[in-house]
Amino acid sequence: MALKPLKDRIVAVVEKPLEKTKSGILLGEAKEKPAYALVESVGPDVKSVKKGDKIIYKEFSTTEIKMDDKDYIILKEEDVLATL
Repeated sequence: MALKPLKDRIVAVVEKPLEKTKSGILLGEAKEKPAYALVESVGPDVKSVKKGDKIIYKEFSTTEIKMDDKDYIILKEEDVLATL
C-alpha cells in the first residue's frame, strides 16, 4: 500500500544509520536517529522537493508510521531544512 500525501505534506523513508564503515569498522548504535530521509512521495502543493530527493528535516516535527517493515515519516514542506 502506498501512502499518498495531501496538500504540502511529504512522505519519506527514514535512513538507517550505518552499522559499519566502508573499510569494515563496526560502529556502535547511534543514540539519536538520523535527521535525514529519502522522499517517497509528495503532495500536490509541494514545490521545492521531489520524489527521490534525500532531505534533512526538523526531527521533532514529523509523524512516524511503520508499514511493511519500513519506517516512514510524514512532514510538512516547511519542515524540510535542506536537500542532499
